[in-house]
Amino acid sequence: MTQIRISDAADFLGVSPDTVRRLVAAGKLERGTSDSGPMTVDGRSLASYAKSERSAVQPESPVHRSARNRFVGIVTDITSDLVMSQVEIQCGPYRVVSLISTESVRELDLEVGSVAAAVVKATNVIIETTDKD
Repeated sequence: MTQIRISDAADFLGVSPDTVRRLVAAGKLERGTSDSGPMTVDGRSLASYAKSERSAVQPESPVHRSARNRFVGIVTDITSDLVMSQVEIQCGPYRVVSLISTESVRELDLEVGSVAAAVVKATNVIIETTDKD
């Protein structure tokens, strides 16, 4: 399962790292499975929390941004059929939804809780991931 650093989880939720630590302490987010190294958050837990809280999160500004933006976040939902998939990513206060091929979902190894970036140009959203270790 994907383990998310506290600072990254904070960025995805649009909150401070201390807030993420408090959410873990309160049992609202599951601590990552690794006992060594810095504290992490379980990716699926973060995705579930981000999805349940997204309606309460409002953008900082009413300003709309132009194309060619890149939003890094956590995958909160994937709905697939044989050919196409709908991928939902929570990027801080923003929910980004992209329609991509199901083949791409498999090739990118996307799953709920994965970290991904939505690249927006005109009406297309492209999903990016980093190599898995």
